Amino acid sequence: MNKRFIVIVLDGFGMGAMKDAKIQRPGDEVSTTFGSILKTYPDLKLPNLEKLGLMNAYGKESKNMHFSNQAVFGKSELMHFGADTFMGHQEIMGTKPKKPLAIPFQEKVDEIAEHLLQANHDVEIKTNGKLRYLLVDHYCTVADNIDADLGMAYNCTAPLDQMPFEKELEIARLVREIATVNRVIVFGGTGNTIEDILAAEETRGSDYIGIHAVKSKSYEQGYQCLHLGYGVDKNVQVPTILTKAGIPVSLFGKVADIVANDEGKSVSCVDTSDVLDLTIAELSNMDYGFICTNVQETDLAGHSQNVEWYKDLLVIADKKIGLILEKLNENDILLVMADHGNDPLIGHNKHTRENVPLLIYKKGHAPCSIGLRHTLSDVGASVCDYFHVEAPQNGTSFLPEIS
Repeated sequence: MNKRFIVIVLDGFGMGAMKDAKIQRPGDEVSTTFGSILKTYPDLKLPNLEKLGLMNAYGKESKNMHFSNQAVFGKSELMHFGADTFMGHQEIMGTKPKKPLAIPFQEKVDEIAEHLLQANHDVEIKTNGKLRYLLVDHYCTVADNIDADLGMAYNCTAPLDQMPFEKELEIARLVREIATVNRVIVFGGTGNTIEDILAAEETRGSDYIGIHAVKSKSYEQGYQCLHLGYGVDKNVQVPTILTKAGIPVSLFGKVADIVANDEGKSVSCVDTSDVLDLTIAELSNMDYGFICTNVQETDLAGHSQNVEWYKDLLVIADKKIGLILEKLNENDILLVMADHGNDPLIGHNKHTRENVPLLIYKKGHAPCSIGLRHTLSDVGASVCDYFHVEAPQNGTSFLPEIS
């Protein structure tokens, strides 16, 4: 039987603040990623997302986009603490999130430096006032992640023309042995230099210092990335459950960097057109299985506070989603969603704690609303239900509600 379940994550595409945002993320209670884009570009038209129920999920119409009378739609809250891409995707795949430890790199810098020295690495401590971070083996910085929730992740950043990714990963694994934060993120690109990376040094408040990822030029070419998580069990997640049952799994984009998929296909890719073209090509090759694609550049546009770029990316994604719809058969399910918000007009470059859309398409399904879900894991539970395999650790399938 030809049968595919395709999930497209428009990274950072929020639908308005969660009800607990004022308590968990003071300031985020006014966040509305899609609302900010519409405010700046009221004439925006996204015909395929509109057909899937984008405005239904948003809850109101715009000048050029209206409610769809054929949509299966809903929204979801985030169960994980804060608003995080890594934990958002672990939650989507069925992990029940635990509240991570928030620890500024300043509290671990000496311990991590000593651990790296004992492993025979060269370690230089860089300073900006009282704040310190590390330069390891002349080319790898180790510092706070300043592009997400502060204190929740450390970044290892290197120019891959000057340090191979495998060596950078070796350094990152040693950092992971000491760090108790949610993630240690190891990444880099080609074409840039260590001088570019050091020039992207920025501080946040009085406690955090790191490398601004976009300004480091790491994304421009030859990008490689791996997220080393803390306390995540791949065995209770969708990819492992499916592949153990003999069901093919393909991950494209940033999800390939952050979700374990040991027996499946994982292809890292940043460019929006390219990652969705990979998805379209996979639909031509895969008759049966699960595809998850992350469109990362929307999140990068949010981090850059660049509304025009964000709008342009949505237009590209909408056109490609139209091509994906053309390839679906009567058994396939397509779900377009997000993992958190990233409001480009909020006044900071962090993720925002927002509800996210759930836009579901299956030929012949009657229009309906699946309401406000309380965890992104309902997606993973629905995928497992669709393939009749064991459920993941967390979540409730919404398939019975749309049958």
